[in-house]
Amino acid sequence: MIVFTNETDTIFAVASGAGRAALTVLRISGPGSGAVLEALCRRRPEPRVATLRVLRGTDDAVLDRALVLWFPGPGSYTGEDSAELHLHGGRAVLAAVADALVTLGARPAEPGEFTRRAFLNGRMDLLEAEAVADLVEAETAAQRTQALRQLEGSLGGVYRGWTSRLTRLLAQQEALIDFPDEDLPPQVEAGIRAEIAALAGEVGAHLDDGRRGERLRDGLVFVIAGPPNVGKSTLINRLAERDVAIVSPAPGTTRDVLETRVDLGGVPVTLLDTAGLRDSADAIEAEGVRRARARAQAADVVVVVQDASCPPTAPGIDGAQGVVIRVANKIDLARPVGEDVVGISALTGEGLDQLRQVLCDTARQLTQAEGPPPLTRARHRKALHEARSRLQSAGEAELPELRGEDLRLALRSIGRITGTVGVEDILDSVFGQFCIGK
Repeated sequence: MIVFTNETDTIFAVASGAGRAALTVLRISGPGSGAVLEALCRRRPEPRVATLRVLRGTDDAVLDRALVLWFPGPGSYTGEDSAELHLHGGRAVLAAVADALVTLGARPAEPGEFTRRAFLNGRMDLLEAEAVADLVEAETAAQRTQALRQLEGSLGGVYRGWTSRLTRLLAQQEALIDFPDEDLPPQVEAGIRAEIAALAGEVGAHLDDGRRGERLRDGLVFVIAGPPNVGKSTLINRLAERDVAIVSPAPGTTRDVLETRVDLGGVPVTLLDTAGLRDSADAIEAEGVRRARARAQAADVVVVVQDASCPPTAPGIDGAQGVVIRVANKIDLARPVGEDVVGISALTGEGLDQLRQVLCDTARQLTQAEGPPPLTRARHRKALHEARSRLQSAGEAELPELRGEDLRLALRSIGRITGTVGVEDILDSVFGQFCIGK
């Protein structure tokens, strides 16, 4: 066994997808990576040059013929010595190489451990580390674009700019505290107050983004609601392009909330098919109606479906917080009456392209952000609320010492977002969401 003198473990994990494949990429990182690589293939390849090597176990048995890459630190993803083994994809090959690595003193990595080391070694800030997780989890083009913007540092640049300005303000405030008898011109303090107010306003504007970034990251919820037998289940099957719900002419067929995930305009959306809204003596159907109303009230968008051949009825979703889109189904039997109503026939497909476009446009409007990149996580929002509160307190403080303390606390709150201060208590939460191998 190779003995590592550094206290940091050498770790390894599969970085490619699970399941059967032609190739499996296995990553190694840590101070013993070079020694492990030499033990497996007898000599290290040139840095950053893919080289074909025969991998051998400690008993000299051939494990595989693989492409090997060597990344000496700090010029690696983690900032420490690292390597990649591009193995054949068989399970037996991976198991044999993993056993050899354990024998050589490496250990399997924990979820997110590679990116956590990259953060701790200064290869990225905490925002960029979170963007890596978002990029891995991205389902749609819009999610990918948002994660890449954050990974490239656009959001961190906003916070670093505020940090720089706050640092200068704090230095000026400390000068007023340290030299109270120097007859500094009154415009110095006035300038500090004005800059504090400007910063508080910018943070407030950043917070007032309609939660667009979080909505895009987590996905939107669209509820299809309406009376029984208006074609809600047929509609969700059409939008999902598969059979999600049972379609029956009997009223009350849908009793629970059915969910399916779709891509609308690059935005991930969970479509919910709900029970028909009506009064019912059946306890199970009544519970389904209650759940339908509750989900509609909390949804981002409510698609209210009516029968085009019947007079419009009250939707029964008073208190809905989201956007309401009204749809008249069965226009193959009767044309819809009224403005702001999308006419469709879920049976024949007429009008579905128009409805899908309306849904896509609405999803984009709820998630697209202009100007600075939007917030993507609740912890960012919490820290910025704290920072704005401290800036507002600083602007109102009469004593310079209190103003200075509020500025320090505001600076600390913003620093927690990027990971420059006070993040030890949240690292496990942040990196625990990663997949193993990243």
